[in-house]
Amino acid sequence: MNQLFLNLIAAGLQPAVPPFPERDSFWMPRAVSTSAGHVDWLYYFIYWTSAAVTVAVVAAMVYFVVKFRAKSRSANEQPTATSDHNTTLEITWSVLPMFFMVAFFYFGFKGYLELRTPPQGAQEVHVQGQKWSWSFTHKNGCQDNVLHVPVNKPVRLIISSVDVLHSVWIPNFRVKMDAVPGRYTDLWFEATEPGEFPLECTEYCGTSHSDMLSKVVVQSQSEYDSYLDECTKVDITAEGGQKVYEKKGCATCHTVDGSPKVGPSFKGLWGSERSFASGSPVTADENYIKESILEPQAKIVTGFPPSMPTYKGQVSDDEITALIEYLKTLK
Repeated sequence: MNQLFLNLIAAGLQPAVPPFPERDSFWMPRAVSTSAGHVDWLYYFIYWTSAAVTVAVVAAMVYFVVKFRAKSRSANEQPTATSDHNTTLEITWSVLPMFFMVAFFYFGFKGYLELRTPPQGAQEVHVQGQKWSWSFTHKNGCQDNVLHVPVNKPVRLIISSVDVLHSVWIPNFRVKMDAVPGRYTDLWFEATEPGEFPLECTEYCGTSHSDMLSKVVVQSQSEYDSYLDECTKVDITAEGGQKVYEKKGCATCHTVDGSPKVGPSFKGLWGSERSFASGSPVTADENYIKESILEPQAKIVTGFPPSMPTYKGQVSDDEITALIEYLKTLK
């Protein structure tokens, strides 16, 4: 076994990766990226090696407890000769695990380099995290709170945060990377089949961290191209405003049924009188709504924390206008 590991390392070979499971397993969600197979193989390699060692150690412990147990009080009090050193045994338990540690490191580091080295020509998508939603921006300017990517094409995510630490995690692809304020991080993947797969934040980021959910929609190239074409069009109607409400992640903090969340509900907002923690009340009109989107800390509604980040540079005037038209319908 030890010689096998040495031969593999010397030859620079990677063990055969088993076929992707067709459905979620007990340990893992279904693997649907080119790198997921290696991650799973290494996980199970370490897991079953650790399990085998644990069983062997516990079995030896039980054996020695039974074999050398004291059979009577008098026998237990009799001094017996002991040996406190065995060079052969010490060398064995020091050298034998070394081969496993070297194998763990080799295959782990090899997989790490692959995960951190995106292929040339990978399609880039900018990802921005903020409390408590994701924004995905494509090359043509399309912005959405759901990530759309083509199947069988490498995609590189360039990740940033506008407020606190967040973390992009796509379980089915076996990739995760922190979104750090003030700097860019990145990850890449290549999805192997169409479908919808969850995308989550795995860095605790405040009150609605558990609601900071999105998904990856993997499409054929033609469907993806059609999506990009439609994404940049803004329909300045109530229907278009509802799409803006959904795409920009407004639902994370603002309901449309009257129930409060992190922020006040949008139901009945239009034309109502708003009272604030400081300053005089104002009527919720176009100017108030636009200011609340671009300068959310200017007026803090009574009873709610100053949690909303600015959306300046993230929404166009047309999108704000469409959103206002939608709010007008929420009586």
